[in-house]
Amino acid sequence: MIPSEILRKVRQIEIRARGTVNSVLSGAYSSSFRGRGMEFAEVREYVPGDEIRTIDWNVTARQGHPFVKKFTEEREQTVLLVVDASASGDFGSRREMKGEVMAMLSALLAFSAIQNNDRVGLLIFTSTVERFIHPQKGRKHVLRVIRELLYHKPRAPGTDVAGALAQASRLLRQHAVVFIVSDFASPDFEKPLRLLQRRHDAVALRVSDPRERELPDAGFLELEDPETGAFSFIDTGDRALREAFRTRAQTEDARLNNLFRRTGTDAVEILLGRDYDETIRPLIHYFRKRARKRG
Repeated sequence: MIPSEILRKVRQIEIRARGTVNSVLSGAYSSSFRGRGMEFAEVREYVPGDEIRTIDWNVTARQGHPFVKKFTEEREQTVLLVVDASASGDFGSRREMKGEVMAMLSALLAFSAIQNNDRVGLLIFTSTVERFIHPQKGRKHVLRVIRELLYHKPRAPGTDVAGALAQASRLLRQHAVVFIVSDFASPDFEKPLRLLQRRHDAVALRVSDPRERELPDAGFLELEDPETGAFSFIDTGDRALREAFRTRAQTEDARLNNLFRRTGTDAVEILLGRDYDETIRPLIHYFRKRARKRG
């Protein structure tokens, strides 16, 4: 049985996510992620001005006069959510942990997809792929996806983005939109991302907390690395230490941004905000910007 608190959380996420999708994201998502290619619909009699190359020669031969093929844009797509469940998600200096924000972002993407009649799948990973749900349509399926994100108990604390992307490439048979939701605190994953991007449309949602960018002056602190379990004692009153911490974070930002740029991957920076609206603002901005580019 699923605990009642999980069911309540699922319902809260659904209400919040569907409200955002209906009021803000729906049109932007639809314009941003269109179907790929054209799908045959029917044949009709040729009329002057039709493209000669659309003539269906088999039907023309049977009927004795020209018929052309009619196509419609293929709208239906597959969306795969590749979501990081590693222990680094159990950190947050705001109202919510990074893992909770990843679940919310995934819900927003899933509800946007099903409103567009797309199929939605889920791949949960840590240092290994721990769960895969085949893409399907419908609200009931999306609620199952959200329950899995909230109820899943990770078997490993680490993060292996490369392994998750390689597995996603093996599992996806047809073109898909792949949203990678993670803090990307992982060894190099450029090659598998590049391979995934060749066949699919991959978008990276990097979730981070302000305290991972800059330390406050809070005296002596005991810190634990959630993925390795290692403890360290630091003096945050030391200005040189705070500056070194900031510099290291900026270097990591630059590394990831360059990696995404080299692989042609759209990247959205999600910094935990003071409230829900502030946190999701970069995602809404990205959808609108992409929709304008697609025309």
